[in-house]
Amino acid sequence: MRPLTDEETTTMFEKLSKYIGENIKLLVDRPDGTYCFRLHNDRVYYISEKILKLATNVSREKLVSVGTCFGKFTKTQKFRLHITALDFLAPYAKFKVWVKPGAEQSFLYGNHVLKSGLGRITENTAQYQGVVVYSMADVPLGFGVAAKSTQECRRVDPMSIVVFHQADIGEYIRSEDTLT
Repeated sequence: MRPLTDEETTTMFEKLSKYIGENIKLLVDRPDGTYCFRLHNDRVYYISEKILKLATNVSREKLVSVGTCFGKFTKTQKFRLHITALDFLAPYAKFKVWVKPGAEQSFLYGNHVLKSGLGRITENTAQYQGVVVYSMADVPLGFGVAAKSTQECRRVDPMSIVVFHQADIGEYIRSEDTLT
């Protein structure tokens, strides 16, 4: 495990800021201790400094995972968020989308959110803005990118895509071999 370089940190924080804005600092400076981001096997882990000190006793070859995996760097050095980061993104999300009960299952199977399945959307959501997708009972289901702004969503036909799918909690089952 090693600290992220400046370039990796910038890339990761730019991706996180699309979803939670300036609330990134709330992830690092928490009242229950100091947390940090560490890189291991191209994956970024969110870990408390207490656990980090304990993890230094394990060799790199034997260490599989420690902390919460926030995402991974691709071979082209782009950062992709994993669904395991949802529990930390949801409380701080600036833009939210609620889907109707009938559209929940479709989203959890990995499909985009259509206008017909849209329950509510946060005001002033811009096009291509990162959003957290909730059920109507305020349960976070995943996250995506707004395909249309809030104003455009009011005028489009029911079969238009309003949120592009990025990740959902159904991935815990679909991709259980690759999630660490």
